[in-house]
Amino acid sequence: MAGSSRNTIGKFGLLSMTFAAVFSFNNVINNNIQLGIASAPVFLVATIIYFIPFCLIIAEFVSLNKNSEAGVYAWVKSALGGRWAFMTAYTYWFVNLFFFTALLPRVIAYASYAFLGHDYIFTPITTAIISICLFAFSTLISNSGAKLLGPMTSVTSTLMLLLTFSYIVLAGAALIGGVEPANPINVEAMTPHFNWAFLGIIAWIFQAAGGAESVAVYVNDVKGGSRSFVKVIIISGLVIGVLYSVASLLINVFVAQSALHFTGGTVQVFEGLSAHYGLPAVLMNRFVGVVSFTAMFGSLLMWTAAPVKIFFTEIPKGIFGEKTIRLNKHGVPTRAAWIQFLIVIPLMLIPTLGSNSVQELMNTLINMTAAASMLPPLFIMLAYLNLRLKYDDVERDFKMGSRMQGITIVSTLIVIFTVGFIASTFPTGASIITIVFYNVGGLVLFLGYAWWKYNKYSKGLDDKTRYHEDTPLARIVLESQNETARVKAANIAKPLSGA
Repeated sequence: MAGSSRNTIGKFGLLSMTFAAVFSFNNVINNNIQLGIASAPVFLVATIIYFIPFCLIIAEFVSLNKNSEAGVYAWVKSALGGRWAFMTAYTYWFVNLFFFTALLPRVIAYASYAFLGHDYIFTPITTAIISICLFAFSTLISNSGAKLLGPMTSVTSTLMLLLTFSYIVLAGAALIGGVEPANPINVEAMTPHFNWAFLGIIAWIFQAAGGAESVAVYVNDVKGGSRSFVKVIIISGLVIGVLYSVASLLINVFVAQSALHFTGGTVQVFEGLSAHYGLPAVLMNRFVGVVSFTAMFGSLLMWTAAPVKIFFTEIPKGIFGEKTIRLNKHGVPTRAAWIQFLIVIPLMLIPTLGSNSVQELMNTLINMTAAASMLPPLFIMLAYLNLRLKYDDVERDFKMGSRMQGITIVSTLIVIFTVGFIASTFPTGASIITIVFYNVGGLVLFLGYAWWKYNKYSKGLDDKTRYHEDTPLARIVLESQNETARVKAANIAKPLSGA
């Protein structure tokens, strides 16, 4: 496709898309419950050492695969081959299964705020059962198409961003005006305690700064190409990091850390703000509840259909059955969507066995979601490391620094991610049943199934097809480049030898 028809996104448009993909006020709540205002400097550091470099890594992959739509599968296949590309695409879908388990209870909580004006507390098992029913409904709706949800979620995400700015301004004004914060804001409180529990929470921070892969695919659509993309993504990354940090710093001005809940923390914070400024608490609760509920319910419907569609249509034909990947008239693989629903049922029910309250349940679910969410970026980083180590001579429009700089940056990220993944998979204080059957067992079961499924597919291929499927595309391109260079050199040498 011609460059003129692709370069349609302006810098402000990319900036807005980045905010929508990455920023969430709930991430501020989650990490404050775990770390207090110590999450403020950690957010900023995570933005600098992870979000921006990861965006640049993906920008390089996109420039390497500019003749494709440059999805996750294409990026990893270009450096590690089809097997690991399949495993990476699979983990993106697999991570989304755990995302549902953390999102569904929040939808229920904010629905109670929106319709009742307060948070109605259910038991963990009741929360899980209602969540399953809600997910069945969202699967049914999403299979029928949800074209109107895009504008709805765009409006609600914009409102949530405005609420965030409003909170920062009003909480900051109250602090300057002499209000005593619910938790002290000082250097001691902002200093994180570096222990095993903190290493596990790193996964939560990185998950909050995630979303780069959904933005970086538009690098070829941005006016000005990769150079404009790099500039905007660095600026937006720093702004998001500052926004997360400032919001985290002020989050306990009106409500103490110990009083915040995973499910309705956003409403609690704005309820405290409204009490300070003499605004009607019930109206504030309902307004924030409605905005949060519609945003999350819209997100639930969109994410119910999108990942399963992307995964089952992006991977090679033949890995899954024809009926599983068949699309309905709305472009959704209906059978795959219902298989997804059946898998989420035990993922919702198993954590309730070791949870005495919804708070404990949410802590487990968010922890596992954060741990699982580190796998796809980890695979992408390993692919990038292999690209810079073995195939750095492949021509592309953009590179993240020199070969050694790229290797050093991605190696550091791989170490950090590996430690954070292990720590969050084996968190302190968690039930041994949950760790063995959910954290470890779930990963082994799902990844083991994916490995077996690809082996079965690979054995059915002829030798030539298997070679092209398993060989990194960068290797094939590099061999072609070298062959072209040899032919040119030979053609130049012939007249000289004739003379």
